[in-house]
Amino acid sequence: MEKKKQSQHLQALVSLFPQREHELLPKYRWWLAARESQWPPEGDWRIWLYMGGRGAGKTRAGAEWVRRQIYEHGKKRIALVGPTLSDVREVMIEGPSGLRNIGAPDERPQYSPSRRRLEWPNGAEGFVFSAEDPDSLRGPQFDAAWGDEIGAWHRASTSWDMLMFGLRLGDNPRICATTTPRPTPLIRKLVSSENVVVTRASTLENAHNLAPSFLEAVQASYGGTRLGRQEIDGELIDDPQGALWVRSQIDTYRTVKKMDEIQRIVVAIDPPASNGAKADMCGIVAVGQLAERKGVVLADASVQGLRPLDWAARAVSLAQELAGECGSVEIIAEANQGGEMVRDVLEMAGCTSPVRLVHARLNKRARAGPVAALYAQGKMAHAGSFPALEDQMCVFGSDAANGSPDRVDALVWAVTVLLLEKVKLPPRIRWV
Repeated sequence: MEKKKQSQHLQALVSLFPQREHELLPKYRWWLAARESQWPPEGDWRIWLYMGGRGAGKTRAGAEWVRRQIYEHGKKRIALVGPTLSDVREVMIEGPSGLRNIGAPDERPQYSPSRRRLEWPNGAEGFVFSAEDPDSLRGPQFDAAWGDEIGAWHRASTSWDMLMFGLRLGDNPRICATTTPRPTPLIRKLVSSENVVVTRASTLENAHNLAPSFLEAVQASYGGTRLGRQEIDGELIDDPQGALWVRSQIDTYRTVKKMDEIQRIVVAIDPPASNGAKADMCGIVAVGQLAERKGVVLADASVQGLRPLDWAARAVSLAQELAGECGSVEIIAEANQGGEMVRDVLEMAGCTSPVRLVHARLNKRARAGPVAALYAQGKMAHAGSFPALEDQMCVFGSDAANGSPDRVDALVWAVTVLLLEKVKLPPRIRWV
């Protein structure tokens, strides 16, 4: 009710001063049009967790909250933290709903990339940080903070802790955290904390700002599915019972890609059995081998609906890209569907990497079990975030699984070849 009164007050303000409409509307248009869920919550809180589906208006809500903190509450030092430095600049600052594209033109900040600093005309400053480098948050102090897509932060818990230690200026330092809901340890902790106010929003609530074709496509493909409930409806969905992988294991060992530490790379392909728009996905996953027989997922290039020559070209392109960074890359392809045809298609697509065809003799769950065990032992890491692959992993083996687990199949083949195949030892001489 209070938010409604504020909106009515703003409308009245504009009507009272029509001659100043050109000045007032840029400042207040957002608050006249915003949905109630996008308004900051009332009451005494320290953390506002805004969880919403894709395109639900999370970024705009976070950016407008920051602007309001600066111009209505006098905040002067604001931390801006995203999954990477590029994400902060391209989404939080320069994006269509970013800080440099909202509000009145005379109130918009200037960005200094070399200093990683945003400067508002009234003297307030925004300091840019990446969740890949939590140590950079040691030392600086702030009176407000905005963390975007915290569900995709690579070193989430450490980055969050360092940020909270720095949120210590003023009489009421606060943070707004915007994210697509994912059951990471950090989000689980925040949802259950007492000093956190949680707001939820669906993609459909912001339909008037989204392309109708986008809404139709995502509803047709993902409506009612587990992924759709998370990415469209904004629901926080935990790991289902019976799944071979759990998100906490993946998140615990998430890392930054360091190509100089990788000894060998495999790009594994799980080809679809059919062609066309309704065909199964072609699983394409790259995994690197580290020292001490540990592995790291480097890329998920899986794609659906392409012709054989096109998905083959996609896999070849990934292998060439990784070969440029680390040397030779081997391509592994399941040949239960198509046999030698898979090799022929790869060669037609310009493949110069060695190709090895493998055949499945065990069922999918039996093949995946040993790979899941490596994750449980801390011997597998993800170099970055791969939401679609990880979502498929965390339902595989449970009643919530649906469709063909093509991404998981490709992952399983790559890890099996790199880490689980028996190493052939040289012949030994026995003296008699």
